[in-house]
Amino acid sequence: GSAWGDWALYTDSPLRSLKSDPGYNTLPEWDKPANGFEGLVGDQPPLGLWDPLGFTKDGDVEKFKRRREVEIKHGRVSMFATMGYIVPYYFKFPGYLSPSTDLKFEDVPNGLKALSVVPQAGWAQIVAFIGFLELVYNKSTGEPGNYGKGLFGLGSLGLSAVCTDPDARDKKLRAEISNGRLAMMAIIGMFFQDGLTGSAWGDWALYTDSPLRAFESELGVQAPVGFWDPLGLSKDGDAETFRRRRQ
Repeated sequence: GSAWGDWALYTDSPLRSLKSDPGYNTLPEWDKPANGFEGLVGDQPPLGLWDPLGFTKDGDVEKFKRRREVEIKHGRVSMFATMGYIVPYYFKFPGYLSPSTDLKFEDVPNGLKALSVVPQAGWAQIVAFIGFLELVYNKSTGEPGNYGKGLFGLGSLGLSAVCTDPDARDKKLRAEISNGRLAMMAIIGMFFQDGLTGSAWGDWALYTDSPLRAFESELGVQAPVGFWDPLGLSKDGDAETFRRRRQ
């Protein structure tokens, strides 16, 4: 009834009922709350809407949606990454990763060491697949993080995975963004510890080059913390300065 195609006027659309939907989730419409950006999925007690850098103070809805979508996307990738770090310690696929180079899955080391072992052609395939998902397959539906594939993306397989219960949907979305934030912190910690000690679990015994080793047997070192220097005052390894502070 309008030359501009106002969706609100198309009340007879079959998409409104969700009955014939193979996994495309159109609920709910994403709207900016009346009181700014407070009250959205992602606000968590006790802080609520936490924006110390003031990214939302301009009130720009499109910028907020883009940042929220990026946050959700990074959280999803980080959840896969943390699982990818953990699983190879307990299970690896049988057979060959690259038959042409006689490289088996079991020959690929865990963590950052795998970067130099996986063939370049393998990395090219991974990058190409990510690019396909990012640029071709996943299309935004207006709600941050919703690409019309239903719960867990099962709509891509033709399976109905629509969550129509508002409370259940809200709970799942809040759980996803919370777990994604935790995973982003976890994977950065794994990267740091892996690069520092050679293990994602940060085994202190492997970090033999640490300047803190020079002071770990000094009087005052107590279990279970051991040598505790959270401010890094002794990281320069200066024995005279350490003795002066200890005195």
